[in-house]
Amino acid sequence: MMRVWKFGDNIDTDAIIPGRFLTIYDEKELAKHAFEGIRDDFSRLAHDWDIIVAGRNFGCGSSREHAPLAIKGVGIRIILAQSFARIFFRNAINVGLLPLVCPDTDKIKDGSLIVVKEREGIVLIDGKEYPVEPVPEFVYRIVEAAGLVEYAKQLKEAPICTKSRL
Repeated sequence: MMRVWKFGDNIDTDAIIPGRFLTIYDEKELAKHAFEGIRDDFSRLAHDWDIIVAGRNFGCGSSREHAPLAIKGVGIRIILAQSFARIFFRNAINVGLLPLVCPDTDKIKDGSLIVVKEREGIVLIDGKEYPVEPVPEFVYRIVEAAGLVEYAKQLKEAPICTKSRL
């Protein structure tokens, strides 16, 4: 089970990681400042495999990759939101963070214990099931590889069939 950290609508990348920390590139260092100024206890109290649940348009604002890196550095692996800003969604996947669209996040409360069955497309809270939009299998493979760069390295190292089938 994972603990829910609840956020509202239009959480922008400046709220996720303030601009003054953009000179930091280490995800563990960035994590120390995640949500600084709007939820100061987050970086101290969030644990591996906790989950962020948000409303609409999560990750809007600038296209900084620092935002999903800061979240990942805390140990978060999944974000549920009603919708995501397009560039944040892509950046999250690229760094190995799984963004999942769930239309019912308004029914999920801060601090709740949650089970996410991402491949089954459901979230379980207090015996209730909420749907999650399906994600293509290749996205799971990228996230499981810890991001796009590591996934590409795995593909490069995979054996290539050189025999023609003609």
